[in-house]
Amino acid sequence: MEYITAQEVADKWNITRRRVQILCVNGRIGGAIKMANLWLIPKNAEKPADGRLLRYKNRG
Repeated sequence: MEYITAQEVADKWNITRRRVQILCVNGRIGGAIKMANLWLIPKNAEKPADGRLLRYKNRG
């Protein structure tokens, strides 16, 4: 299996590297492994749905 770094995934998914790291810590990216201080993510991993809630959905 081929792996890519959190920064490469962040560029691919158009999100920040920190957000990718948070997704890895929470187990939202399947197959992600941590080696030393580097997250390795399978090259074919799919971006999980954004589970964060909006505080005010229809405010107007």
